Amino acid sequence: MEENRTVICGANAYEKKYYFNKDFDKLPESIQEELHIICVLFTEEVGGVFTISFDEDGEVLLQTEAYEEDLLYDEISSGLLIGEIRRKRQELFESLKLFYKVFVKHEAIDE
Repeated sequence: MEENRTVICGANAYEKKYYFNKDFDKLPESIQEELHIICVLFTEEVGGVFTISFDEDGEVLLQTEAYEEDLLYDEISSGLLIGEIRRKRQELFESLKLFYKVFVKHEAIDE
């Protein structure tokens, strides 16, 4: 996975754990819960490790990976599910991008 990114949250099917970056505590509780649900459901359905993060430009990244020895991980299904999540949660990700630009990068929004 890329190094120039800031992870918001992630889930790990192997360790049955969810992680939320405390730097984003200012996000509304409902958004934090929605991110939690997205991550956990993804790893329950596909397996592996799933993260939601920002690149240095504020774009929201959805990434997944699996241990090499994990024969049950389906790379095709994971790609399809990421596409579905992007379509269904487009408004959420646009809001996250705006949040990142305003509160993390301190950019002025002139729109």
